[in-house]
Amino acid sequence: MTARRRAAASKQPAPARTRTGRAASPRAEVAAPASLARVAKQLRATNPRPASPRQADPRADRGPLDVTGSPRAVALELIAGRGHYERVIRAVLAAHTSVWIATANVKELMVEDGRAVPGRRRTLRRSNSSAYVSVLARLDELAARGVELRLLHAEIPSRPFREQLAHHPRLVAGGLALRRCPRVHMKAVIVDGELLYLGSANWTGAGLGAKGTGRRNFEIGIVTNDPPLLDQVQSLYDRIWTGGECAACKLRDVCPGPLSELR
Repeated sequence: MTARRRAAASKQPAPARTRTGRAASPRAEVAAPASLARVAKQLRATNPRPASPRQADPRADRGPLDVTGSPRAVALELIAGRGHYERVIRAVLAAHTSVWIATANVKELMVEDGRAVPGRRRTLRRSNSSAYVSVLARLDELAARGVELRLLHAEIPSRPFREQLAHHPRLVAGGLALRRCPRVHMKAVIVDGELLYLGSANWTGAGLGAKGTGRRNFEIGIVTNDPPLLDQVQSLYDRIWTGGECAACKLRDVCPGPLSELR
């Protein structure tokens, strides 16, 4: 070996060692990050990936219900558990103009009624003597006073709810307007256009705090009377209610009936 070759050999780095002290094989060596970056850049240059429409323009996949609001101060109340019953249900029962409800699930819901007369259904598994009636009986009273009642839901209402509804011809005849859309998953209650509930609770006794301690769902939400937020949520609700999203819907095969076809 010449002096030049010996000098070059002496400058070669020592073989990499594994944790056991053995020399690592060439396959175990990893390319430097800079080398990987150069390779990746070459691959992108030789095989450019066509941009999808969403990549080209993020706005192309947005619709009227895809909303991102601007941050601002809003006065609101946090409610959880029994707070749903005390704040939301009581506001519904005191409505004088309108009640709009959006929910995924609908079940029978029993509410306290101090006016209940003997013979009316009373609660079970309760230690107090309060009388309870179906919320549909109270909604029927609202309908009799001309309050507009809307119930937008995704699932078929429970059998007890349907059986109780049949006892109220006024509600069946349109006093309680029901519209079903499988895509509805939002939970909202709007009372008189002045109170807005947004949260996790479905229109059920367990969700809205009507059941006893230890049997209620763990739910959380907010209540506000903020006018801009009320206007915005009512606008989104009404667009779904009137079938504004039906034409572009991709779930027509599972839809019980396009809302756009209702009059």
